[in-house]
Amino acid sequence: MRQLPEGGLSVQKVTPMKILDYMKDHLLFLDGGMGTLLQAEGLQPGEHPEHWNITHKDVIVKLQRAYFDAGSNVINTNTFGANSLKFPTEELDEILRCAIENAKEARDTSTGTQEKFVALDIGPTGRLLKPYGDFDFEEAVAVFAETVRLGVQYGVDLIMIETMNDSYETKAALLAAKENCDLPVFVSNAYGEDGKLMTGADAAAMTALLEGMGADAIGVNCSLGPKALAPVVRDYLKYASVPVLLKPNAGLPREVDGRTVFDVGPEEFSEDVAALIGEGVRIAGGCCGTTPEYIRTLTEKTKDFQPVPVAKKHWTWVSSYTHAVLFDKKPVLIGERINPTGKKRLKQALRENDMDYLLTEGINQQECGVEILDVNVGLPEIDEPEVLKRAVHELQAVLDLPLQIDTSDPVAMEAALRRYNGKAMINSVNGKEESMEAIFPLVKKYGGLVVALTLDETGIPETAEGRVAIAKKIIQRAESYGIPKNDLIFDTLAMTVSADPNAAKATLDALAEIRHGLGCHTSLGVSNVSFGLPNRDNINGTFFALAMSRGLSAAIMNPYSLDMMKAYYAFGALMGLDENFEAYIDFASKALPHQAAAAAPAQTGAAPVAEEYGSALQKAIVKGLREQAGELTQKMLEEKAPLEIVQTEVIPALDIVGKGFEEKRVYLPQLLMSAEAAKSAFEQIKAVMTAQPGTSATKCAFVIATVQGDIHDIGKNIVKLLLENYGFDVTDLGRDVAPETVVETVQRLHAPLVGLSALMTTTVPAMEETIKQLRTGAPWCKVVVGGAVLTQEYADRIGADKYAKDAMETVRYAEEIAAEEL
Repeated sequence: MRQLPEGGLSVQKVTPMKILDYMKDHLLFLDGGMGTLLQAEGLQPGEHPEHWNITHKDVIVKLQRAYFDAGSNVINTNTFGANSLKFPTEELDEILRCAIENAKEARDTSTGTQEKFVALDIGPTGRLLKPYGDFDFEEAVAVFAETVRLGVQYGVDLIMIETMNDSYETKAALLAAKENCDLPVFVSNAYGEDGKLMTGADAAAMTALLEGMGADAIGVNCSLGPKALAPVVRDYLKYASVPVLLKPNAGLPREVDGRTVFDVGPEEFSEDVAALIGEGVRIAGGCCGTTPEYIRTLTEKTKDFQPVPVAKKHWTWVSSYTHAVLFDKKPVLIGERINPTGKKRLKQALRENDMDYLLTEGINQQECGVEILDVNVGLPEIDEPEVLKRAVHELQAVLDLPLQIDTSDPVAMEAALRRYNGKAMINSVNGKEESMEAIFPLVKKYGGLVVALTLDETGIPETAEGRVAIAKKIIQRAESYGIPKNDLIFDTLAMTVSADPNAAKATLDALAEIRHGLGCHTSLGVSNVSFGLPNRDNINGTFFALAMSRGLSAAIMNPYSLDMMKAYYAFGALMGLDENFEAYIDFASKALPHQAAAAAPAQTGAAPVAEEYGSALQKAIVKGLREQAGELTQKMLEEKAPLEIVQTEVIPALDIVGKGFEEKRVYLPQLLMSAEAAKSAFEQIKAVMTAQPGTSATKCAFVIATVQGDIHDIGKNIVKLLLENYGFDVTDLGRDVAPETVVETVQRLHAPLVGLSALMTTTVPAMEETIKQLRTGAPWCKVVVGGAVLTQEYADRIGADKYAKDAMETVRYAEEIAAEEL
C-alpha cells in the first residue's frame, strides 16, 4: 500500500497488463480534454501548456489523476505539441521526462481499480508537408521520431497519435513510431463536417493506409461532437479490421460570462458515445471540453456493455490521399500509359527530367476514366529510385488517383512506397524466393496491395494448373510475413497468342480458378495478348471481355483504346454492374468523342482543352501544372497585355477551382496546386510588368498572422497563397505573433484587412487580445479570424468582423472589402 499525496487515502498500486491483451475482452476508456482544464487552472494566453509539466507538476498530476479516478484506462501525457520544432533538444527531453513522470504518478496514486496505461500523446506539427507546404516528409518523420524515442526512454505504454488532419503527416508520424519502438500505436484523425480530413481523405482511405502500416487501433477525435462524428465513425466500423477509437468534443465552444463552455453536457455526450459503443466502437473518451465528469458518466453508462467483437473485413483495396478503390464485382481500370516500353516520347521525357509530360499523361488517363495509374520509369540510363520517387510525388500533387508502383528494382520500390501518400498497388512479386524475400518485407512495412505474377524459378508454366500452384505457394509465403491473401492480386500473365494459340485459354483458366477457387482477386496486362498481330485493338477488346466474364478484377490497359473501353462499359451494363446504365450512357454520349481526342495527346503530350476551360492556360492552372502554366503564360504575353491575362485567364481559372472547393468537389491539395500553377503564371506576368512602370495587379494590403502561443501555421499559409494569387499585397508575420506586433504592422501599412489564425483552444484568448488592441490602435481595420476551434458565435464574441470557415471564404470577404476601398 502507498500513501496518496493528497487527501490521506491509501490505494493498492495496480501493475498494468499489456494493453493489447486487455483490449481483447474489454472496452478501453480514454481521458478527456486538457486545454480547457489548464485554462481554468490559470494557463495564460500564449503560454505553452507543455511547460506546465515542469512548472505546475501538481496541477498536471491532479487533473490526470481525476481522469483515472473517473474510470479512464488510458491517460495521455501532456505533450500534444512537444516536438523539436517547438522546443530545443534539452528542453524537449525535460518536458517529456516530466510529463511521463507526472502521468505515472497520477496512475499510481489514483483510487481507480481499473487497468491503467500511460500514452505518449503526439499531435500535429502545425506544418504542411510538401508538395503543398514547405515541410519535407523525411523532416516530419525525424521530428516525430525524436519524440517517440524519448517517450520510449521514459517508459510509456503506448503511442497515441491524435488530431491529425492530413493523411501524409499521419503517415509520417506512424512511420516514425513503427521505426523507433515496438509499442502499440493508436492513430486518430480530425474530420470536418463533410466527413473528410483537411487534405481530403475519407474514413476508407485512412483505414486502408493505417491498417496497411500496422496501426493497432484507429479512429476519430476532436473537431465535432459525437452526433456529428457518428457518420464517420460508422464508416470506420464498416471498413476497419482493428479496434475503432472515438474521442469527440463536447460539441462546439461558446462563451458564457467570459468562460469557454461547450454545448453538449455529460449526459447527452455519454448517451451518444454509448450508442456508438453499442455499434462496435471499442475505445472511447473525450476531447475538447470534456472533463472527468464526462468520462465518469460514460463509464457508468456502459459498465454492463459487452464489447462488440472486432471482425476482419478482408477488403482488397488501394488508396490515394482522398479515397480508396475497392476490388469487388466491377473490374478496376488501371491506366498503362506511364511506362516507357515502346514509347519514344516518354523515354525522352524521362531522360530530360520532363515531369510535366508525365503529369499531362496522368491527367489525360484520369479524364478517360481509369481508377488507378500504373507508374513505371524504368530506363537503364536513369537513376530509377530517384526518378520513381519524384514521379510518385509529382503525380500525387496533381492527381487524386491511387498509383500502381511498377518496378523490378526493390530499392526504387521502397523509395517510392516510403513517399507514397496512401496504400499503393505494388507491381510486382513472383514465386521466386528472392523476389518474395525482397518485396514482402516492404509490403509489411509500408502496406500495399501486391501484384503477384504466376511465375517462379522454372519460368511461366504453360498450363493453368501450373500457374495456380505458384499462386498457392505465394499465398503461403505471404502468410509467413503476416500478409493476408486479400493483400495479393494475381496476374496470370497474358501471353501473346501469335506465339501460342492456346496461351489465352491457359491464362483465362488460371484466372478463373484463382478468383473463384482460391478466392483471390486477379489482374492482367490485357494488351500483351495481341503482340505481333494486326489491328491489335480487335483482339484486346475481345480478350478483355472474356477475362472479365471469367472473374478479372483489374486490367492494366490503354484507356485511349475505343475497343477496350467499349468492352468495359458494355460488360458493366450487361452484368448488372451499372445502375440505371448511367456509366454506359455517359460513355456513349460523351466519352467516345473524348476518347478519340485523347489518342492524339498520348503521342504529343499536349492535354486536350475541354469545354469547361476557356484556354490551355486555364486548364493548366486548374490541374495544377506549374511548369506548363508558366510556359503558356510566357507565350500568351507575346499577344496579350499582362493585366488582361490576369483578368481573363488566371482569375477565372482560380474561380473554377475555388467554386469546386466551396462545393466540396475539390479538396485542399488540388486548391493549393492550382494556386502554385497560378503563381507560376504570375511570375511571368510580374516580370513583364516590372518593365512597364505604372502597371499593377495589386489590390489592398492584408496583414496575416498566427496568434501568440500558437505555432500552427497551415491555415495561415494556405490563406496567404490564395490571397496573393488574387492580387492582394500580403504581409505574413508568421506564427506565435504578439498582439503589439500585429497592431504596429497594420498601423505602418494602414492595412484595411488583417487575418488571425488559431488552432488550439488555449490560444483563442491571445486572438481576443489581439483584436482588442486592434480596435484601439487601428480602428479602421477589418479582422478576419479562422481556425479549427472557432465558430461564428465564438468569433462574434471576441469581436471579429468575419469568421471564415475556410481559405476561400477569406478570399471572398477580402475581395468585398477591397472593392469598398476603391
